[in-house]
Amino acid sequence: MADPSPLPVDSPLDTYLAHHRHGVDRALLRAVESLAPALPESWTQAVRAGVLSGGKRLRPLILVASSEAFGRTASEPLYDLAASVELIHAYSLMHDDLPCMDDAPLRRGRPTPHTRFGVQATALAGAALIPWAAHWAARSSEALALPESRRIAVVDELLDAAGAGGMVGGQALDLMGEGRALAEAELSQLHRLKTGALLTAPAVMGAIAAGASEDQWQSMVGFGLSLGLAFQVMDDVLDATASAETLGKEPSDADLEKSTYVLLLGVDGARRTAQDLVSRAEASLDRAGVEGHRLRQLSRFVLDRQH
Repeated sequence: MADPSPLPVDSPLDTYLAHHRHGVDRALLRAVESLAPALPESWTQAVRAGVLSGGKRLRPLILVASSEAFGRTASEPLYDLAASVELIHAYSLMHDDLPCMDDAPLRRGRPTPHTRFGVQATALAGAALIPWAAHWAARSSEALALPESRRIAVVDELLDAAGAGGMVGGQALDLMGEGRALAEAELSQLHRLKTGALLTAPAVMGAIAAGASEDQWQSMVGFGLSLGLAFQVMDDVLDATASAETLGKEPSDADLEKSTYVLLLGVDGARRTAQDLVSRAEASLDRAGVEGHRLRQLSRFVLDRQH
């Protein structure tokens, strides 16, 4: 497949998102079909449902936009690298929805994989996506002709974000926090790990893939963490103000007796907090010395999204 033609810099954000989402979705299909021969059929069905069921694709789009901000144009290997982050995100949702976790029947407006293919198949299929995501990131980094040190850094960033010091650690804190009121500092730490880590990783991975300096990587850490918290704050706002039909998921955090930014700050206070966090994310781009037009647009998208 030929690399996509670059979009005009002044093209609307919707056009930009649709253009690159198509590239990401094709990469996800490649990843799933490459994994399928190694899995039992029931696992493969669960993987297809978990990975290919749609979604905003925000995490891979951040990787593409970050890489573009530092001078690398989109290509098939870059989309493959971006897809590795979405594979981790898909596994996390598959496990998050299991009966032993949130016991969710609906995700993205569709029945969750475990309600269709069984708990065991979904749990094992989700687990299979973890090493496959690492393999896919390593393979695509090699296809991008990155130096070995950068290939290692890319995979390290992905797995650090997925593990106990990132998303898994945040999920553990989330489960321990059910049924009790968390202070704002506790809630922020939880979501820096559970949500922020996997929004930070693609920002950093994209910068690494584009040849950014180590100082610039660190600035992108600040961008991703602030954006990740803003995303979660707005998720809480939407959870409190939109219907399950609009959001396409059940149950809500309130149903699960989880602490939220809305409970702590109110809807208006939570919105103000999200706006402040987006301003911090944009300040991190300034420190990185990049204009990052699309990254700034994605930051505003986080504030304005309706689901």
